[in-house]
Amino acid sequence: MAAEVEDVYSWCAPELMNDIWCRGVLAKIWPMLPARVQASRQPELDSIDERYRRATIPWPGRPEDGFGWWTRRVPRRLEAEASEQRGADWPLGWDMMPFPRPDSVEVVF
Repeated sequence: MAAEVEDVYSWCAPELMNDIWCRGVLAKIWPMLPARVQASRQPELDSIDERYRRATIPWPGRPEDGFGWWTRRVPRRLEAEASEQRGADWPLGWDMMPFPRPDSVEVVF
């Protein structure tokens, strides 16, 4: 998922929530994993999380850390059909966002 968001995310906001659902499951089961498994896999998880953070921006006014931080971020680059663009605001499929599209979110066609 990090790789897809790094390039350009071509799906809508609800689809992003579906795509990152597994990160929430992982966060819930992580404490139940044996310590040796956590220790051996933590660097990989941290690396992927960092890639996701760099490829996204935080929601304005929302906490950037804590459980579910990945659900409070928006890809920096969104792909849209030219006919789906609505001026300088969110493209179709993202227009339910509770804040105006930040300038740091690029819409590409």
